[in-house]
Amino acid sequence: MKLATFKTAQGQSYGLVTGKGIVDLKRYLGNQYPDLKSLIAGNALPQAAQYLGAQPDYQASDVTWLPVIPNPDKIVCVGLNYQEHVVETGRDNTEQPAIFLRLAESQVGHRQPIVRPRESKNLDYEAEIAVIIGKEGRRIAQQDAWSYVAGYSCYNDGSVRDWQRHTIQWTAGKNFAQTGGFGPWMVTADEIPPGTTMVLSCRLNGERMQHASTEQMIFKIPKIIEYVSTWTTLLPGDVLVTGTPGGVGARRTPPVWMKPGDKVEIELDKVGILENSIADG
Repeated sequence: MKLATFKTAQGQSYGLVTGKGIVDLKRYLGNQYPDLKSLIAGNALPQAAQYLGAQPDYQASDVTWLPVIPNPDKIVCVGLNYQEHVVETGRDNTEQPAIFLRLAESQVGHRQPIVRPRESKNLDYEAEIAVIIGKEGRRIAQQDAWSYVAGYSCYNDGSVRDWQRHTIQWTAGKNFAQTGGFGPWMVTADEIPPGTTMVLSCRLNGERMQHASTEQMIFKIPKIIEYVSTWTTLLPGDVLVTGTPGGVGARRTPPVWMKPGDKVEIELDKVGILENSIADG
């Protein structure tokens, strides 16, 4: 089941993405669940599934895609989680995941422009897998972690590299408004069994820049959930962004930066393709 958040002339909504179009779930469930986060929190995915055969309300061309979860309580990102990326950065492996946070305003949806800020030309791509949390949990053991996953999506952890490197803290370079992509939808966890190998790639103007599978993750998804939930309570709709493979633009010779007019695609098999253009801020 594919679930997305979007807006139309009638306002913001969420729904099911099917082969025939988009079923507006707010039309059916909005009184009880006004957005996708509340649907997940209400453990109402089975209710949503009842409308998979409904007549679609919209086609993709009718909607403006928004980040899958526009209003998460938190977006927790993992750095340096693929060995090839650790090597290309010249850093050492860490015993525990390297963690930073993103703000909701730093994200855009599918087919919406990622904005290169006026303060920098060093805007980089990072293909990542987003894990959407399905229920509240604290100090979650790895063996229980999969039951806390509501679904998966594509993520472009767009990074303003010179601002990221101002200090040893990465926050500034990871949080310029509208620099990251999240979408196009989430695929629910019942369609991707625990431990399924997924292949992740990034294309810039049609050229493949990154390609890896989840087998190459240093810290696997259950470990990330265990670690993060030790120091914070994970809530429904929270987003865990699980790290990028090698091949980022900053580590190429010469560096490759995203520039206005470019098109960047993040593809995750079993999920879909997140596509964004690049605009000048």
